[in-house]
Amino acid sequence: MYKLKQGEMGLIQALFENCEDTLVWSCLQGYMGEAWVDNKDYPTAAKIITGDFCFLVGEPYEELVKHIPTTYSKAYLLMVPENKLWAQLIEKVYGNHANAFMRYAIRLGKDGFDVKALQVNIDQLSEVYQLQAIDEQLYATLKVQEWSEDFCSQFSTYEIFKEQGMGFVILHQGEPVSGASSYTVFDKGIEIEIDTQAAYRRRGLALVCASKIILECLARCIEPHWDAANKASVALAEKLGYCLEKEYVTYEVNTQR
Repeated sequence: MYKLKQGEMGLIQALFENCEDTLVWSCLQGYMGEAWVDNKDYPTAAKIITGDFCFLVGEPYEELVKHIPTTYSKAYLLMVPENKLWAQLIEKVYGNHANAFMRYAIRLGKDGFDVKALQVNIDQLSEVYQLQAIDEQLYATLKVQEWSEDFCSQFSTYEIFKEQGMGFVILHQGEPVSGASSYTVFDKGIEIEIDTQAAYRRRGLALVCASKIILECLARCIEPHWDAANKASVALAEKLGYCLEKEYVTYEVNTQR
């Protein structure tokens, strides 16, 4: 097994040519993430880890499945197998420490975004809340709170986040309670991260934040990409102009077994 250097991502372009996940693009394009292959000279299997996600392609190779980077500190890793053979290998290696569930690939609907409707969503925000772009102070606050850490977790400094990413939060009494941000970035686009504190859910706050970040992406002429972890996320996406493309299996793997 060999870890690819920054300038070697071209070695696995062909292996990932059918992968439409933007987290893979983020790595291949040099923004964030790491990649490994079974053989540097003639790679037939590869994996990319970006954020909490691990993508496995090519000929199933057990060492790639077993290997968890020492720099990865979370208790779980989300493994996305290219096919059933990779899925079977994940189950063989991790047994009951790997829980399969479905995620949902989302694409923009045929009618595109309704800009006026998105602005209406934002305008309906109650005056008890304030919608604000993520600044340096909020960046620091969000990274240390469990519910919001992924808004900025893939950007090691605020300067990098400011240059490459974007995000907005809703404040209540000065504290962030909901938000939408760039989980990752790729050429001409971002992968949207949405979350709301449990006590503030079902109040339409995520709809406001999502509408705001989509409008900001449109203003910057970049693509706001959406991938849903559950049916509630699918429903929210559909309110914004997206539609369900397909579901795909993902494994939540316990990295501290």
